[in-house]
Amino acid sequence: MPFSGDRDAVLAQAGVSRETAARLDLYVAQLTRWQNVKNLVGPATLPEVWTRHIADSLQLLDAAPAATRWLDLGSGAGIPGLILAIAGCERPGFHADLVESNGRKGAFLQETARLTGAPARIHVARIEAVVATFTQVEVVCARALAPLPQLLSWTAPLLKNGVTGLFPKGREAAAELTAARETWTFEADVIPSRTDSSAGILRISSLSGPIS
Repeated sequence: MPFSGDRDAVLAQAGVSRETAARLDLYVAQLTRWQNVKNLVGPATLPEVWTRHIADSLQLLDAAPAATRWLDLGSGAGIPGLILAIAGCERPGFHADLVESNGRKGAFLQETARLTGAPARIHVARIEAVVATFTQVEVVCARALAPLPQLLSWTAPLLKNGVTGLFPKGREAAAELTAARETWTFEADVIPSRTDSSAGILRISSLSGPIS
């Protein structure tokens, strides 16, 4: 079912608890406060934060309902990683690692994770320097970070060892899949987005390659 636009509808359709709703409210308040000085998200998207960012992130949980160990690359404003961690409080053993190279964004993530009590660890580092060190991950995700071929290059150490990749994409999803298959062999399916009819989530598994 597609998410509706306002806060209450998004929270109801996501089925989160009152405590999680309060944590998400705190996240939105933090994002709004920091946005004035850090420009964490596109300014035009802030009035639509509940659909453009919250609901868009929460739908990833349904794409891997049993997973409790997540890795978010290029976390930026914590979309989707910190939002997933906030909602993941309701799953026993849930934990998210967030990798962000920008120190100012990392500071936002650290403070907001602390205030919300989200089970998240923030790593201010470059992706290629740390990605192979995450050996207990079940799902790796990244939103608006890079084309799929580059994402597969970064995450190959994980995806070759049974980790699932979840990568939200827009209209370019099919073209990115075609480009990626020129270098890599993998299983993929496209999960329709519940917030944008032209978008989808690429679920990638069983990676091998690169093709010589």
